[in-house]
Amino acid sequence: MKVLGFILQKEFRQISRDKTILIMMFLMPTIQLIVLPIAMNFDIKSVNISIIDHDNSTYSQKLISKVGSSGFFNITSMETSYPNALENIEQDKADIVMEIPSGFERNLVREGMQKIGISVDAINGAKASIGGSYLAAVLKDFNTNLEINNDNIKTPQGLIDVTYRNWYNVRAEYKYNIVPAILVILLTMIGGFLAALNIVKEKEMGTIEQINVTPIKKWEFILGKLIPFWIIGMIVFTIGLFVCWIVYGIISQGSIPLLYTFASVYLVALLGFGLLISTYCDSQVQAMFVAFFFMMIFMLMGGLFTSVESMPSWARGISNMLPVTHFIKVVRMIMLKGSNFSDVRTEFLYLIAFGIFLNSWAIWNYRKTT
Repeated sequence: MKVLGFILQKEFRQISRDKTILIMMFLMPTIQLIVLPIAMNFDIKSVNISIIDHDNSTYSQKLISKVGSSGFFNITSMETSYPNALENIEQDKADIVMEIPSGFERNLVREGMQKIGISVDAINGAKASIGGSYLAAVLKDFNTNLEINNDNIKTPQGLIDVTYRNWYNVRAEYKYNIVPAILVILLTMIGGFLAALNIVKEKEMGTIEQINVTPIKKWEFILGKLIPFWIIGMIVFTIGLFVCWIVYGIISQGSIPLLYTFASVYLVALLGFGLLISTYCDSQVQAMFVAFFFMMIFMLMGGLFTSVESMPSWARGISNMLPVTHFIKVVRMIMLKGSNFSDVRTEFLYLIAFGIFLNSWAIWNYRKTT
């Protein structure tokens, strides 16, 4: 343990020498956690719609007013023909075209039904899908509240009235889903990159040969590299929790000690992965590119943007092999759902297994010559 103490003393002195990097380690994740969730907001609140009203009746005006007052749509133009409205989509001035045919009111009164035309710009698939769903909901509400005085039209009986509520995110705000995940990704990037560059820096500076001829054991060397960045990672995680609370009003519904327990185990696994990369690389540039390659996989397949359950089976298999996938799931469950240890026991065992495997591999792969 005395040898380990000397290694830790050396590492902390080496870290504290570069004040710029030290500030960036704490300042950059804080700024990114404040800015990124705002920029990555997937809530669609303003959809531009161009309307063609061939009927110009009382009912068509009621429908247009209903769409405009829904809070989801901006009526950008009222056109007289479909080609003119389609031009607005081509010029990116509208996302949806709604065409009300002539005889709209007459057919509603006489026959109790009338089709209208909806054209959606599907270049942005997410916006097209959500915008189309919003418009379908508005039309359904308009149709439900429509009063048609016609005795010949039979009202269907036994309709099911569905009432639903959002659990754990009452207003269905995207920030509650994305902020905890971004906190995990930032922690992953800080820990992964720093650990990956650490041993490689020793190789480039030439100090690795001096360490190799000392009686320091391999596990002591790897552990001495891991502990300082583990402490830094825990501090970054603490700052991130404060940002979640102060900026976004997200307070963990579950146990804070449980959250820190998972964070500590996850950091051990993650830093072991970074140190493993550094044992294979000979330069910082090489280590940075390898780490960046894996970070992209972590971000895209870890459940940050899309649900893991919606991925193809082969992608789910890869995703379940990533520590970040399990930690994102745990942070969301504890912070938003208030889950206890029994709910996330499986993920805890996964992270412990990852930590043992990756750090053992890093210790085994570190070639120490005497």
